[in-house]
Parts: sequence; structure tokens; C-alpha cells
Amino acid sequence: MNTFLDLLAVAFVAVLLALPSLIGHARDLTVDRQLRRAAEARAAEEVKRHARTGFGRAA
Repeated sequence: MNTFLDLLAVAFVAVLLALPSLIGHARDLTVDRQLRRAAEARAAEEVKRHARTGFGRAA
């Protein structure tokens, strides 16, 4: 029984040590996704703006 409790204690400490890193990684992924969506929206808006103004068309 002592061996099981020792193993459980080590696993608990490992989870406590890894948890902040995993939470930070998840937040970084969320921010990356938001930045990617914003860049795509900005690029799409720029394409629409150029299409309306005729930018790049041959005269």
C-alpha cells in the first residue's frame, strides 16, 4: 500500500508541476488562432478593397 501511495504522490506532484505549462500552451494556441483569423480577415478585406478600386488592373 505504501508503494501505491508513493506512486500516487509522485504522479500528483508531476501533474502540479506540468499544469501551469499546459494551461499556458493552451492559451498560446488560442491567441495564435485569433491572430490567424484576424490576419485572414484583414487579407480578405484588402482583396475586396482592391477589387472595388480596380487596383492592379491593366488600363
